[in-house]
Amino acid sequence: MFFCAISGEPPQEPVVTKSGKVYEKRLIVKYINENGTDPITGEKLEESDLIAIKASPETAAPRTPSNTSIPSLLHLFQSEWDALVLEIFSLKQKNNSIRQELSYALYSQDAASRVIARLIRERDAAREALANVQATMGITPSASAGGEDVEMVDSSSAEDGLPATVVAQIEETHQALSAARKKRKPPVGYANPAEVKTFVATHTIPSLHSASPAGITSLAVSRVNPSQFLTGGNDKIVQLYDRSSDKVLASLKGHTKKVNHVAFREREGDSTLLISASADKIAKIWSHDVASGEYIPKSTIRSHKGELTGLAVHPTSTILAIGSTDKTYSLHDLTNFNQVFRSVPSDEPFTSLSIHPDGTLIALGTPTSTVQIYDIRTGAIAASLSPADAPPFTVNTLAFSENGYHLLAPDSLSSVAIWDLRKQKTTHSIALGDNFKVNKVVYDTSAQFLAVAGSTGARVFAHKSWDELLRLDEGGEVTDLVFGNQGKEIWGTTGREVRIWGLPA
Repeated sequence: MFFCAISGEPPQEPVVTKSGKVYEKRLIVKYINENGTDPITGEKLEESDLIAIKASPETAAPRTPSNTSIPSLLHLFQSEWDALVLEIFSLKQKNNSIRQELSYALYSQDAASRVIARLIRERDAAREALANVQATMGITPSASAGGEDVEMVDSSSAEDGLPATVVAQIEETHQALSAARKKRKPPVGYANPAEVKTFVATHTIPSLHSASPAGITSLAVSRVNPSQFLTGGNDKIVQLYDRSSDKVLASLKGHTKKVNHVAFREREGDSTLLISASADKIAKIWSHDVASGEYIPKSTIRSHKGELTGLAVHPTSTILAIGSTDKTYSLHDLTNFNQVFRSVPSDEPFTSLSIHPDGTLIALGTPTSTVQIYDIRTGAIAASLSPADAPPFTVNTLAFSENGYHLLAPDSLSSVAIWDLRKQKTTHSIALGDNFKVNKVVYDTSAQFLAVAGSTGARVFAHKSWDELLRLDEGGEVTDLVFGNQGKEIWGTTGREVRIWGLPA
């Protein structure tokens, strides 16, 4: 690297003199024309004495002299900062434009969803009108073929009411059951409170359903064959198990989400039906085939647009009730699997369901602490029960007493209330502790006992005296609970296990 002897900067066109000094050509030529001498040695110098220096073409150009001073550096930094600010401003403009495009896309999607919802409502109204015309003309929809799943179509609404034949069946059942219930006493040999206090774990059936996702969500025990029980699980499967042989009799698939409820329909002269309701918005029915000895799909009910949270077989054994988070409940004829009634949408979703033992009332829980009770014959609301001064909670379980006068339901997350249906007031409230979360409430068939399953086990109480008779906490959380035959056993689900408690051997 050369430096001009006059300017002290790297020359753009370097030349050398006899004295060996390097100069910028334009500067030394100007000096020679003015003075005629070498600016360093003072010797006489002419332009012809200058010898040009040829630099290598690969040599990088020297840095401009302007960037070596502080003012020039500050100017350079200011220019770079201005460029950076302009780039950020441009990015903000692009971001705002993209945000506007996204907002427009979301608005368009919302508008499309509203149009689809309106079209669905119009479709449902058209289906309902068609069903009404068919009913007027005496045309009955054909029953589904055996063994095939069918999509259920709304065939009746609250305005139409239940068919007269169904109402007659309900009335007949109500008269027979209510007359027998007035002076009914526990059957001979039925368990008494002293025996319940001695209950111990007698049998455990492990490893039911899949391990992932694990957990049994619902349980039902057969009345005709007390050794058989039905379970639904988080693994979307329904299992029929025989305790006497310790074998799975049927593993029934078809749901796409967890099974919330299971039930038997056992009627003399008819084949046994296995029924399930799931979070996938459908209920499935399987029928026992005598020829093959297996359970085959009979029907699939798709009458609700929300998760199914309640399932119960009516005392007539010919009607199935289903509750849903779509704010409606529906009734279905178990002889042809047609829907015979659907309620007017309520203000709240339904989170649980229970049918009165006489068959005239249906109770439904809500997410806002309220229990709505309807007359099942007309669909009219008969009562609305809500705990006083209770913070909002979800009523996830309900149970009518077999005496017909009481309803058992949570009145908080960790306590249960016994409602007197005649006065529509709570008769008693049982606190279970802050660490106890209620999963299931149930009465036995003699109206002597009530049981509560929860996060830390299960407890059994005497009806009317409300004394705690038994604690079942060795298995941890109990998700469902059922009283067995003659009250001699209590069945519960803990994780992937079904535990049975009864009298000591």
